[in-house]
Amino acid sequence: MKHRRIPKRRAAVAGAGIAALVAAGITFQTANASENSPEPTPDTLSVAKAGKLASSLGKELGSDAAGTYYDAKARTLVVNVLNEGAAKAVESAGGKARIVENSLAELKSARATLDDKAAVPGTSWAMDPASNKIVVTADRTVKGARLDKVSSIVKGLGGKAELKHSKGEYKAFIAGGDAIWGSGARCSLGFNVVKGGEPYFLTAGHCGNAVQSWSDSQGGSEIGTTEESSFPGNDYAIVKYTGDTPHPSEVNLYGGTQAISKAGDATVGEKVQRSGSTTQVHDGEVTALDATVNYQEGQVDGLIQTTVCAEPGDSGGALFDGETALGLTSGGSGDCSSGGETFFQPVPEALSAYGAEIG
Repeated sequence: MKHRRIPKRRAAVAGAGIAALVAAGITFQTANASENSPEPTPDTLSVAKAGKLASSLGKELGSDAAGTYYDAKARTLVVNVLNEGAAKAVESAGGKARIVENSLAELKSARATLDDKAAVPGTSWAMDPASNKIVVTADRTVKGARLDKVSSIVKGLGGKAELKHSKGEYKAFIAGGDAIWGSGARCSLGFNVVKGGEPYFLTAGHCGNAVQSWSDSQGGSEIGTTEESSFPGNDYAIVKYTGDTPHPSEVNLYGGTQAISKAGDATVGEKVQRSGSTTQVHDGEVTALDATVNYQEGQVDGLIQTTVCAEPGDSGGALFDGETALGLTSGGSGDCSSGGETFFQPVPEALSAYGAEIG
């Protein structure tokens, strides 16, 4: 192995896309009024600054806030609120306010109902700030009585949820940056980390459950052993290097590398990249946070949901934005020919669980 060019869980899904901002026509009287009292213009923000503003506004607005997402095209933070007073506070702070019907408390209650009654293998759900609903997705394996059950539960939630269908099948992508092999399985290395001053790497929990001894080639010598893994529930594992193997803090771009200097939280609407040993590097955007996926093996919560494609063998691979490590590839539906959606275990959670850091 030349070196680990590195590239992780959030299940009940909080989904969001990038909303198009449509300019409405204004009357002459309105134009005059705006000249006298100009409306605040949303600030132009980076993803990082939008995330900080979302956090501060969430604390300030409390129960009047109903979710946020980043409009990458306009480079603004869109904040859902429940009343005009909260909208003015958002606009004064530099965000774009949008008055919506469903509160966060109502959406969380709807999601709790789904967790309790609709945990059918082949389904996922997440909160979608753009639609102000919980978006429930059923893959192609959910049919007959199981589909009727899920449909009935979603219908009972009224305007707080909607049901969509996926042509693909939700599955963990074990087959997985750089390839790592063991016990007839192949996954991808996520990120190199340091724990107690010793070198380790992160990968998917379902990979760690399946493999104890890892090599960097099929049938090759051991480079590391799984120390801990968590799946289902979460989807992360930590592997301790056992040989004299270079382990730079990089992601393999399959035509270069990307240095990784820190871990961070993803933002809905953020443009991201994924690296894995089957399909190499692909990009897309974050559509939801804290997503829930019901795999055949069990439920995984707290995942990042994205439009980035992935295939078997990409499991454990890196989700990143520039130098920031965001997630470990968990699973999803579709492939890199027809598209689909992919879920990632957040890296900060795995680092915290294992007392490790990027390095």
